[in-house]
Amino acid sequence: MASRPGKVKMPTQPAAERVRNFQEVALGFDAGLAQQEAVRCIQCKKPVCIQGCPVNVKIPEFIQLIADGDFSGAARLIKETNNLPAICGRVCPQEEQCEKYCVLGKRFEPVAIGRLERFAADWELKEGVTPPARPERKPGKVAVVGAGPAGLTCAGDLARRGYEVTMFEALHAPGGVLIYGIPEFRLPKAIVQAEVEYVLSLGVQLVTNVIVGRTLTVEDLFQDGYDAVFLGTGAGLPKFMNIPGENLNGVYSANEWLTRTNLMKAYQFPSWDTPIKVGQRVAVVGGGNVAMDAVRCALRLGAAEATIVYRRSRQEMPARAEEVDHAEHEQVQFKFLCNPTRVLGNERGWVEGLECICMELGEPDASGRRRPVEVKGSEFVLDVDTVVMALGTSPNPIVAQTTPGLSAHRWGGLVVDGTGLTSKAGVWAGGDAVTGSATVILAMGAGKTAAEAMVKYLEEKYRTWNGGGGHRPTP
Repeated sequence: MASRPGKVKMPTQPAAERVRNFQEVALGFDAGLAQQEAVRCIQCKKPVCIQGCPVNVKIPEFIQLIADGDFSGAARLIKETNNLPAICGRVCPQEEQCEKYCVLGKRFEPVAIGRLERFAADWELKEGVTPPARPERKPGKVAVVGAGPAGLTCAGDLARRGYEVTMFEALHAPGGVLIYGIPEFRLPKAIVQAEVEYVLSLGVQLVTNVIVGRTLTVEDLFQDGYDAVFLGTGAGLPKFMNIPGENLNGVYSANEWLTRTNLMKAYQFPSWDTPIKVGQRVAVVGGGNVAMDAVRCALRLGAAEATIVYRRSRQEMPARAEEVDHAEHEQVQFKFLCNPTRVLGNERGWVEGLECICMELGEPDASGRRRPVEVKGSEFVLDVDTVVMALGTSPNPIVAQTTPGLSAHRWGGLVVDGTGLTSKAGVWAGGDAVTGSATVILAMGAGKTAAEAMVKYLEEKYRTWNGGGGHRPTP
């Protein structure tokens, strides 16, 4: 192998244009670009890229099908293990998952596995999706709580195996963080809707506007005849810094900021009736993907300036490098090595500044990143009129508080074993409800793992049931 060209460049909207619209930034490969990238794969005899995929996509095989021009076959092969490929191809951190293990990446750039997955999924969506034939119905009825990535994956896998599945979603629309947290310019709502419809086409039933823990409880689900329950309730409880001034008008959690912008479509106001007040100078506190989404939304919503305030350096930022690059091209400002100490307000109770202190990096902490340490006497004020706190989230405690026998950690995450089984018999959990805020693909992997364990549980539970002549097992 004398040489291997670099990755095929992803076509994107020019930064000067996209910064004032919510249309998708990354435009995707056409067939020619996809095949050009696919032939870079060296088709390893023992591919290790698969070990970086939490949902076990057959990566070399689907890439070879794209190289051969069999785009339909590639899409079908991906969907054998991944019900949401058009979503994964857009928002999964492939550089830290499958592409990290690509053998080609040892000497050259790794194959653009995620972009190829997106191409195959988008091609199928455009040409028309044909769901697989439904299997013979098996005894067993499952409730999936939460229609986000973990719940959609678990529900789809169980339906494929022949089980009756109902998803209960607290919001008025399915998708979870995929629709309330990720902006249109990174993940179009039409893509999420199409992938949700595919999961429903597998036989999954959907019930919205149901808050398990309030509208009904896990115990109610068992009383209603469900044999097993999967909890994919996410992590929607925002975190704040608990500094003076956080209760001023103009201070948002990233959850509220993004939910109003995305799910409630404030970006289309007044065509949609959800407004959001955006100042001229917006500061977003945090360095993850949520912070990148929030600050890039601020510009598109009309802010003249939008700034990231992050207590470490760029090297330690947990956000995807691609998202940081896009933000820089869109003229987002970055204030590294500084941390807010106080939000300043005017006599009317509105934000007029953010007091910060400079930081320096000390010894590594538990995360492996160097711990930020305050530099005494280095305080300064940023002239801003809107502050968005993008500091992570934790699971809502409602389900744990209303379910006897369901254990949770002190910080809110549900306690599970390696299969996702909780401390309560017949109840599994996965995704952000267990880990706290993490990635879409890790949530999907947890949903898949739990589904496999639930199948074994249901098979054992019904192995002596004769399909109607015996007694239905009780949870």
